[in-house]
Amino acid sequence: MFLPFHKDDPVMETEIIIWNKVISHTGLFQNIRSDKDPKFTSALWKNLNNLFGAKLSFSTAYHPQTDVLAERMIHTLEKMIKRFCAYGLEFKDFDGFIHYWCTLIPDLELEYKKSIHSSIGKTPATLEKGWNPILPYDTLKKDLVDIHPTASSLKLILDKARHHENKCMQDSLNYPKERWDKRHKPPCFKIEYLVLMSTVNFNNIKKPKEIERLLLRTIYDKSTTWT
Repeated sequence: MFLPFHKDDPVMETEIIIWNKVISHTGLFQNIRSDKDPKFTSALWKNLNNLFGAKLSFSTAYHPQTDVLAERMIHTLEKMIKRFCAYGLEFKDFDGFIHYWCTLIPDLELEYKKSIHSSIGKTPATLEKGWNPILPYDTLKKDLVDIHPTASSLKLILDKARHHENKCMQDSLNYPKERWDKRHKPPCFKIEYLVLMSTVNFNNIKKPKEIERLLLRTIYDKSTTWT
């Protein structure tokens, strides 16, 4: 769930929002993975989770306690939501009510849950619930003539928000790929080539004698000698 918070919100208020919005739908957690935000490292948060038997896993720069999937997801969500907020998304409907980006966060959540991930070929909603949610534009009637002005302005807001959400998601997914393509150099060897392997990273591991002799043996490339 995407829930907007203020940076200076008290810890107790944050806990109440999580309890009312998240735990009421999903139930208690056995393991909570998060970054080291002060709200998640406070004594109150730790004591509450210890009381209910939940384990806390914090992500740091060099010693992550979370897995790679959680790290990648947190990074993608951060990039996506930052872009969603930074563009200053703001709409004014027919009745004069202003819809800020924080009121459109639930629509961004639905759009993300229905997006197909290239690595698994499925949507987050399918993995979580087994089915995809029906979004407003899936059943939107475009040929409706008699429409209320407020409903018409709401339709316009949802259309613009959807295009904005798609752009934010694509940018957040393309950014790490562009950085990888820019700095990555193809290896100078191919599959099935024999290369010389360094044993520096194996010094702290006790190896059987056969594996040690295999690693220390000089192995040559088919065309180039590695030194």
